[in-house]
Amino acid sequence: MTAATGEPAHRTSAAKDGQEVLARVVREHAGRLAASLVPLLGDFSAAEDLVQDAVEIALRRWPVEGVPERPDAWLFTVARRRGLDVLRRESNYRAKLARLTWPDPAPRDDRLRLIFTCCHPALSRAARIALTLRVVCGLSAAQIAAAFVVPEATVAQRITRAKRKIGEAGIPYRVPPQEELPQRLSEVLAVVYLLFNEGYLSSTAERAQARDLVDEAEWLAALLANLLPKEPEAAGLLALIRLHRARGAARFDERGHLVLLADQERDRWDRQAIAEATALLTRTARAHRRPGPYQLQAAIVACHAEAGTFADTDWAQILVLYDMLLHLAPSPVTRLHRAVAVRYALGARVALAELEGLGDTLERYPLFHATRAELLRDLDLREEARRADERALELTRNTAQQALLERRLGWD
Repeated sequence: MTAATGEPAHRTSAAKDGQEVLARVVREHAGRLAASLVPLLGDFSAAEDLVQDAVEIALRRWPVEGVPERPDAWLFTVARRRGLDVLRRESNYRAKLARLTWPDPAPRDDRLRLIFTCCHPALSRAARIALTLRVVCGLSAAQIAAAFVVPEATVAQRITRAKRKIGEAGIPYRVPPQEELPQRLSEVLAVVYLLFNEGYLSSTAERAQARDLVDEAEWLAALLANLLPKEPEAAGLLALIRLHRARGAARFDERGHLVLLADQERDRWDRQAIAEATALLTRTARAHRRPGPYQLQAAIVACHAEAGTFADTDWAQILVLYDMLLHLAPSPVTRLHRAVAVRYALGARVALAELEGLGDTLERYPLFHATRAELLRDLDLREEARRADERALELTRNTAQQALLERRLGWD
């Protein structure tokens, strides 16, 4: 027995194991579980309530019965059964129930429909993106807040208001007609882009990267590019994701430590994938001649990918592309990334001046402080650089980023 509870040790251990597994499953699958129930119920809140009911049942039963082999499927089955009371009010509930399985026969198609529903123009842009990332992609409010560089409470309020408005307005669950697609496209692309970013370098402590989110983002980007062949930004986003993925094998070392671009073994990059993504970007640019933010970001990554060594990088060209990007889509984060290019093109002192004025906006953004630390070290301002690295370490929850910053600070 444990001294604290008087319970048998094996029972306490089983309960703890069950709770840990449940926490992980909820974290990774709650959004997908709810999204799979929305087509049936037509209501976000009702779907989430069913998932919550299933979680509460699991908390009671898993410590006693053991964790099921497929915990995500178990939760879905229980949630579906709990929904029978709702479905019995509908004359065709049996037909709907028969069509509902886990995994869903076409879960990503359903998720695309749900993305377009969340990105309805009746909602504000920030609310659309936050709601979609939470409900469809399963990201937590904390992860979304990290992406937007805003307080977590702000994100939670946006999501609550957006779900209420969808219910009150009776916004339909569907991919809109072809003529309505362009007006929602920017938000849908933003969701896929942020989903990819969260997978590529996670904002949580659980894992350094999330390949399942990256896979999902690439799949959705390809689906959008096929659905909207006349929209160059859809193809631009797809090229951007594929260019980043092409160097995936070199981003982490054998210990799981993050390897910066300058230190990566470029012979481990997927050159065929780089060539194909670059060709897609070139074809898109020539066919449409409508450059946009995702095409420009892809072009920047292509400049890095085409350089044989880090020293061969065409920083002047990258700086031009960043200037174009800032003109089309100005943001503090883009200005921060531009400062990195300025560092190599014009020097650290000029780059540090570029960061002036960003401190208030990006005070809680770890990369701002880490970048500033590098520039300060270049200028031999080592104590200031150390303080900046310590602030970055304090803010980041990604284990790979933490390890990198600790090595810089001499903690390992």
